Amino acid sequence: MTVMKGKRALMEMLRAEGVEYIFGNPGTTESPIMDELENYPDLKYVLVTQEGVAMGMADAYARATGRPSFVNLHIETGLANGISLLHNAYDGGTPMVLTAGNKDIRELAQGRTDLAEMVRLFTKWTAEVTHPEQVPGVVRRAFNEAKTPPTGPTFVALSANALDHEADVEIEPSSRGYFRTAPDRRAIEDAVRLLANASSPVVIVGDRVGESGATAEAVRVAELLGAGVYASQYSAVNFPTNHPHFKGSLRLGFPGSKELLSSADVVLMAGRLATGYYMFSEPTLRFFGQDTKLIHLDSDPRDVGKTQPTDVGIIADPRVALGEFADALDTGMSGADTEAAKGRSVALAAEKEASRAAWRRRVKERWDTRPMSPERMMVEIAGALPPDVIIADDAVTTREAVYQTLEFDEPGGIYGARGGALGWGMGGGMGVKLAHPERPVVAIVGDGSAMMTVQGLWTAANEGIPLVYVVCNNATYRVLKINMDVYKTQVLRQDSPSSQYLGMDFPIPMNTAGMAEAMGVFGRKIEDPAEVGPAVRHALDMGKPAVLDIVIDGSV
Repeated sequence: MTVMKGKRALMEMLRAEGVEYIFGNPGTTESPIMDELENYPDLKYVLVTQEGVAMGMADAYARATGRPSFVNLHIETGLANGISLLHNAYDGGTPMVLTAGNKDIRELAQGRTDLAEMVRLFTKWTAEVTHPEQVPGVVRRAFNEAKTPPTGPTFVALSANALDHEADVEIEPSSRGYFRTAPDRRAIEDAVRLLANASSPVVIVGDRVGESGATAEAVRVAELLGAGVYASQYSAVNFPTNHPHFKGSLRLGFPGSKELLSSADVVLMAGRLATGYYMFSEPTLRFFGQDTKLIHLDSDPRDVGKTQPTDVGIIADPRVALGEFADALDTGMSGADTEAAKGRSVALAAEKEASRAAWRRRVKERWDTRPMSPERMMVEIAGALPPDVIIADDAVTTREAVYQTLEFDEPGGIYGARGGALGWGMGGGMGVKLAHPERPVVAIVGDGSAMMTVQGLWTAANEGIPLVYVVCNNATYRVLKINMDVYKTQVLRQDSPSSQYLGMDFPIPMNTAGMAEAMGVFGRKIEDPAEVGPAVRHALDMGKPAVLDIVIDGSV
């Protein structure tokens, strides 16, 4: 054990945990940390000028590396600015350690905010360090909690006296962790019995499939069953989008989703059952038919059986459990069951081709519209992208065009925004690039979301992070208009709804390219579709941060 100040103990623990980057915006309560950092050149401080940028960067970096990221914000004021994207990290289960300096613990009479309580709703575990000898143990636990399934953000408040006072401490990192939890054997047997006898099985995948590296296992299960596959989340590569069985994303609980699943007699859900803002769902609504059997597999015991009647609940690592599913189906399905599955696979392939043909017709119909259609924009972008590109997806209402045009079949090919808060993409793109500096990164961001954290462009310039932002400039909060239409038709049951869409348009369009130039980033506004492809290639070749502000149609 060694006597040292708490601030040095913090740096030593970060080094022991393998931290490379500290994402943050400092204040006076972080002065001890910034002072001690001068002695640790291997810990790179990435300065942001808005806290949401730090949260987006840390979220994406953690997901792209598979390791907990580290964020440091300033007392209650800076911490409050980061809470919206902390919500997203909590909703998606991102392993992240968030910290903030606080006043000296002895200043109780003067008043001090309970920072740990302030963020408790959106963290897996919170604590405040009030004495220097607490620093190593609390930081160690914060990292351990963050990376142990179900993963999620943790928070540590650091009082001023804990950082500046001395104590005899021991620096030891959190344990490596072995998280491949096997499923209950009886649960696998019961689930396989239901699946093998199903006449119309459906598989639904969530992000934990991709995060656990279970994409290949999910494909094998779907092929053995001849099952159609939907994604309840797709901010990671959970299933190859070009696979004949993949039918796209599905918002469980959202109007229309139940009809899509009405014929399913058995549903295998792998990962979280639902996430995000489904503001029009009914609290008592069954996501599936009255007679549908539900098998729910997840590493989070809090989610299995949470809202839906569940016939077989399995708490296990998705990769391990899906692998066991596949092995059991391979050996346990009868000849008749296997032939029936092959027939379903043939039908799914035909359905997939019909869907692709319908998309090609839609692209053709909207090819020459002005402003250019999202479909045309994405076709032009796709033709200019290198094969090893990584997409950071914060496209919001342009997302359908992204997924219909690009194919994601390799793990790590895409990272997307999760949760209900806008503003992830500007920081998220940089976080992905820092995690994979050897690969090109293109962040596709809605104009409304970009404006939430547009200050991130300064960080991209200041740090020289070479990525390309494609801003989908439709001069509107289009998602709100879509939701208003759903509200009027599905909730109010209006036959011929109309709306003024108050507060949903940008009469003065966002000049993101101009803002980029003002912050030292190459910016270009594009209205002509023919300019999109060459502009993307040029921006990628620059080796510097760039913004392509593309004007597209925002009508609904």
